Formats: sequence, structure tokens, C-alpha cells
Amino acid sequence: MTEHQHQASPAAGGEGASQLKRGLSARHIQMIALGGAIGTGLFMGAGRNIAVAGTSILVIYVLVGFFTYMVMRAMGELLLTRHDYRSFADFVGEYLGPQASFYLGWTYWLSWVVTCIADVVVCGSYMQYWFPELSAWMPALSMLAILFLLNLLSVKMFGEAEFWFALIKVITIIALIGTGGWMIATGWTSPDGVTASLSHLTDPTAFMPHGITGFFAGFQIAIFSFTGIELLGTMTAETRDPQRILPKAINALPLRIIIFYLLSMVVIIAVASWPGVSAETSPFVTLFAKAGLPAAAAVINFVALTSAMSSANSGVFSSTRMLYGLSVEKHAHWQFRILSRSTRIPVRSLLFSCFWHADRHAVAVSGAERD
Repeated sequence: MTEHQHQASPAAGGEGASQLKRGLSARHIQMIALGGAIGTGLFMGAGRNIAVAGTSILVIYVLVGFFTYMVMRAMGELLLTRHDYRSFADFVGEYLGPQASFYLGWTYWLSWVVTCIADVVVCGSYMQYWFPELSAWMPALSMLAILFLLNLLSVKMFGEAEFWFALIKVITIIALIGTGGWMIATGWTSPDGVTASLSHLTDPTAFMPHGITGFFAGFQIAIFSFTGIELLGTMTAETRDPQRILPKAINALPLRIIIFYLLSMVVIIAVASWPGVSAETSPFVTLFAKAGLPAAAAVINFVALTSAMSSANSGVFSSTRMLYGLSVEKHAHWQFRILSRSTRIPVRSLLFSCFWHADRHAVAVSGAERD
């Protein structure tokens, strides 16, 4: 992706007293892009993917990663053609008309309202691993309140939170690849008699073990794992130097997909073999347990918790910014484009979005209690 040189226009994306504050630095954007590419599905859903697709999961991740990169590159090129673009909804409105921008903006906002609630509910269930007597709604609602405060303080605080959330995921995957690589190199034999070897990858019975149906079923969680990567398309107006930073973040995606998805899948299958991967257990837990790490389940539960928190945090941010953009384009009430004087945060958009996050959470809890 190339860097663009254009003059900023005096619209909502530029600098000025009435504009969003450019508080996201290069390290924030790099880690947000990386964290968006590594979803909770990799940690908790990869076992089911391997179970149904076998070693063809590698082909699935290559295909999904390729199309993800192409979409992100196209989006980045369009966003950088003008400095006043705030999000992908802006160029959709310019090229397809205001109706398309209206539809895209509101459906994207609604999708994050639902997804964010799913994430905070999952956070509650992860907390029950350590506190089984705790009602799931309590940590979930507390998590939403914390994320609201993070997004209220400044865009830099959001970036810092996402930076550390992503770093935890990166460290975990590097630890998995390093541990698995050592087990493969030494010919590690697990207590159940499976010897770590790359030959498990070439086993013909492990490629599409459930036929073409299993192969296509593997796409579901694989695509879900990349959910959130489009967040870069809502951060243009708050990135310090988008013309330089965004191309670097997007161009680094292919290498990151190879390292964090393909290598982790290769290591898991080589160590555990396809029959040894359980659909009901995280393969990360399986591999660390085979390596003799007794706290494997607790560690991966913590990583999955931070991953869900990262997704929910992204949901609060993106729904707020999308609602702000809709208001600027007069597709939503004018009050949603009012910014705080000190932090340049669209506070009323944030309050409205978090209100609906909390409301949907209350509906989900009441429905669960009736059941």
C-alpha cells in the first residue's frame, strides 16, 4: 500500500477546534491492527476448526487472510485519498450515495451494539472460571463501566488499553510457537504416546477428514477470528499521521497472518496430531498442558478474557465514532456530534452507545433468568 500526499480539507477529519483529536500514535495503530487480526476465535475456537477441517485449516486461513488483506488494502487506499474521511462510511457515501452511507453506518453501529454485549457476557463467563459463585452479569456490567471510562478519558487511553491487550495475545502466541517448536525439534513424546513431528501435517487422512463439508465449516470460526480488523477504518481522523502510519499497519498484515495463524496451527497439529486435538478444548491449553504447564487452562482463560475485553473496548470505540460520523453527515441527531472541550471525545455518542450496550445486556440477563 502506498503513501498518499494530499491537502487536508476543512472537514470533520482534519485538525481544528471542532474536530476529533489525533491522539493515536504509530505503536497504537500497529498493535490495534495486530490485535484486530488475532481474535478470541483463535484461542478458544481453533480446536473445533482443526477437528472439522483437519490440516486443511491451513488452506482456510491462507484464503481468509488473503481476502482480508485485499479488503483492508482497498479500504486503506480509499481512506487516504482525502484527509477529511473519518471512516469507511464516508467514502461509501461519496461513491455510492448518502443512502448507502446511512445504511452502512447504522447497521455497523447496531452490529457492534450486539457484538459488544456478547463480548462482555463472555468476559463474565471467563471470570466465573476463578469465581464460580459469581453471577455472570456482575463482572460483565463492571467491564462495560470500565470500558466506558477508558473511552471517556481520551482516545490515547483507548489506544493504550488496546496496545496492552494486543501485546498479551502476541506474547501468548509467541510462547506457543516457541514451546511447540522446541517440542518438535526434540521429538517430544506426550503421556498419551503422541510424538511431536511435522509428519502429522502430511498425513493424508488428516486433510479434509470430514470432506468438503468440514472444509467449508472451518471458514466460520476462521472468519470470526478476523472480526475487528476493520477498526482501522474508523480511526483515520484520530491518527496522528495517517498517511504514513496506516499504510505500514496494513502492509504488515500478510506477515502477521503467516506468523500468528499459520505457524500456530502448524505447531498445534505437529505436536498433538489431528486426532489429538479436541473440539471442546482450546488447542493452546492442550499444547501447554502437554509441555507440563499445570496452569495452562488458567493462563489461556486469562488471555481469552483480555481478548474479549479488547473486542468489547473496540466495540465501544467504533460504535461511538460511527454514530459521531452519522451525526456529522446529518444521518443522526445533531447532538451526537458534540465533542468535549478538553479531550475532543464525542461524549454524547459515547453515552448513547453505552446506554444501548447496557440495555441489551439487561435484556440478555432477564431472558436468561426466565429460561
